[in-house]
Amino acid sequence: MKVTVIGGGSTYTPELAGGLAELELDELVLMDPDRERLDIVGGLASRMLRDRAGRVRLTTNLDDAVEGADAVLLQLRVGGQRARHGDETWPLECGCVGQETTGAGGLAKALRTIPEVLRIAERVRVLAPDAWLIDFTNPVGLVTRALLDAGHRAVGLCNVAIGFQRLFARLHGCEPSKLTLGHVGLNHLSWERSAWVDGVDVLPGLIERHVAELAGECELPAELIIALGVVPSYYLRFYYAHDQVVAEQRGRPTRAQEVLELERRLLAMYPSLNDKPKLLEQRGGAHYSTAAVDLLSSLLADRGDVQVVNVRNDGTLPFLPASAVIEAPSRITRAGAVPLAVPEVEPLQAGLIAHVSAYEELAVRAAAHPDRAHVEAALLAHPLVGQYDLAQGLADRLLAAHQAWAS
Repeated sequence: MKVTVIGGGSTYTPELAGGLAELELDELVLMDPDRERLDIVGGLASRMLRDRAGRVRLTTNLDDAVEGADAVLLQLRVGGQRARHGDETWPLECGCVGQETTGAGGLAKALRTIPEVLRIAERVRVLAPDAWLIDFTNPVGLVTRALLDAGHRAVGLCNVAIGFQRLFARLHGCEPSKLTLGHVGLNHLSWERSAWVDGVDVLPGLIERHVAELAGECELPAELIIALGVVPSYYLRFYYAHDQVVAEQRGRPTRAQEVLELERRLLAMYPSLNDKPKLLEQRGGAHYSTAAVDLLSSLLADRGDVQVVNVRNDGTLPFLPASAVIEAPSRITRAGAVPLAVPEVEPLQAGLIAHVSAYEELAVRAAAHPDRAHVEAALLAHPLVGQYDLAQGLADRLLAAHQAWAS
């Protein structure tokens, strides 16, 4: 079995490599256009997998990387952390949240990322037509939708759900495999509405006994979680506490600046290590390797288990178009991911899901046609923007930033 990682020079890669050691791989190919970075990161990954997996090979050539692959993992960051820094700063000038996966910053990232991902996917279609594309590249929901719209064999993956599964299992005192989430929403716009252990929903008890820790995880007030009766993902903070987040972001370094420093330190450490360092935990992406290996195993071995992934709606949420991409518990087989039926979604959640899903449809159009009309329409549709003067100002900044990056 051949597995390829596009963006193999990411400092995340040693985390992923540790998980992939569990699979019976003939070849793991790490591909990245930055040869120097690839050699540093790939060197550590190779040492970690020595005698534990098949051959690890490094390449800067896309066709070489994907030809004959059984699965291709996408974890690229077009424009790097410096472009991310822009996504996290210029929206603040208009009084809007600066974030790389939602709002104006998320749209800017989508415009950079989707064309490149589709270019890669076309080479996979030609050179490995039966391969699965597993997308961990943000914004995952938008990228996955663009891939599916273009007819690619793709599943989107995020670590939010598996993080909550691990947290709830720890609080309840059971193994994660014993706990099933009632997860609903879109990528980075999701809620945990239940947590089932042996046929019993333990979430109400977890909220009652551990609301302070759950509130800390979400960075939202405990009284809000009690009132909702569900646990929102951290990303709901950008909606439920938007103005507070903007005020905080204006007074501190961006996450991109923090990650640049972390990456500098990690890349300096990697050449002398044979295993991933503790510092890597600060990089983000907790449990990513576990989620990726679980998904790979199920797609390639036809396990038929249930995992939370990004997949076509196809009627699962009746208030969304069938073509929408949702994040939901899905049955995973060799044929792909099929979302399970979910209980009716409360209006408080359904309204926001529908609003953001409409924005995502327009955002994918804007990535295909990055002109002012499409960009402004997507921004106007986003609930974190929603006003014409804001949409105009943000469109000016986004297009200027996009043109500067492209040149």
